[in-house]
Amino acid sequence: MKTTQPKTEYILRRIAELKETQHISRTLLAVCPNSMAVIKAAFRSAKRNNAPIKFAATLNQVDCDGGYTGMTQSVFTDVLRMESRAVDYTGPYIVAVDHGGPWLKDIQSIEKWDTDRAMAAVKKSFEAAVAAGYDLIHVDPTVDIHVPKGEIIDIHLVAKRTVELIEHTETFRRSNGFPPVSYEVGTEEVHGGLADESVFDTFIVELKAGLKACGLADVWPCFIVGKVGTDLHTVTFDKEVARKLTAKVAKFGSYIKGHYTDGVLNPEDYPSCGMGAANVGPEFTISEYDALMELEGIEKRLHAEGRVAVCSDMKNVLWKLVDESNRWRKWLLESEKGHHFNELSEERKLWLVRTSCRYIWQKPEAIVARNQLYENLNRNGYESEDIVLMRIEHDMDKYFNAFNLVNLNDYLL
Repeated sequence: MKTTQPKTEYILRRIAELKETQHISRTLLAVCPNSMAVIKAAFRSAKRNNAPIKFAATLNQVDCDGGYTGMTQSVFTDVLRMESRAVDYTGPYIVAVDHGGPWLKDIQSIEKWDTDRAMAAVKKSFEAAVAAGYDLIHVDPTVDIHVPKGEIIDIHLVAKRTVELIEHTETFRRSNGFPPVSYEVGTEEVHGGLADESVFDTFIVELKAGLKACGLADVWPCFIVGKVGTDLHTVTFDKEVARKLTAKVAKFGSYIKGHYTDGVLNPEDYPSCGMGAANVGPEFTISEYDALMELEGIEKRLHAEGRVAVCSDMKNVLWKLVDESNRWRKWLLESEKGHHFNELSEERKLWLVRTSCRYIWQKPEAIVARNQLYENLNRNGYESEDIVLMRIEHDMDKYFNAFNLVNLNDYLL
């Protein structure tokens, strides 16, 4: 796609132009690329729906150290290029950093990095993203582990650090001659403070003044993350709040971005409320896990019929690895903290495993078990990988349809 605008802004501009002539509102789908299966399914789904797709990768997933996917920024962009070619997807896709900020990478929080070290690491990650050809960077300094428990980070500090990270990234980009990138700012989570309308307004004003003061008046985020009713444990999109926020940022030329869109009950309301984009992540991990459990059920039946020699033990391997990873502790409710995994209810353990599998897909034991599962079924005439991918694609397709993205590529260069 050849355009003088950054790719993300170009697509958003075309969506706005098309709304004027077609009277159809659209919202971009951002997929969290937490596994190779999700990446493959995303391109297959995007191709089938003839629609653009965005990949929003957290620094836990993709970073200079490989993240839990094992991919650095440059490897990630190479993988996306190869996987798009593998299915002959020729439409546009956006590569983005998601939640880029100090202490949002788990190791920084666990090891209690000081501010200078954490900020320096984020700057290095952003440099690597720009050099690898990313299109968009989510600047999100809304967490500070050194703020006393029970308090939230001061919004003036959030704005100051946002400007600092954007200024560093732009200086690096321009001095090295890399193409323009787009920016996303803020967070929907309560700890960031932007859930409050007055604080939201303060952040916008100070961000604009800060960027102007450092000579970046020409730089402005195309996305501002807003709290629109969805979070880790809620699935209802608040249309009234969304309309209010979209109207508020529209005068700045920005769009509201929704996070935690996983399993939302009313995705069709996103476009009509003017939402620019929405992130979906853990839902596709759950899709992948459920598909593997479906395959294991087939495997056990084949084993009982004498058609499989040794079973993969897929479920037990995944549960063991999730438990040992301790990454599930991040998602515990207050009443569950301090408990061992096996002390939790079966319902909660299942929820934690289904959403935390993304952290361990690339563990050698998980890869071996999956390969054995696939081989056992493939030998009996099943196209095992396709079954998994189709399950994920099915859950992606609903968003392409609800967000009115089908055939949008026909109107993009």
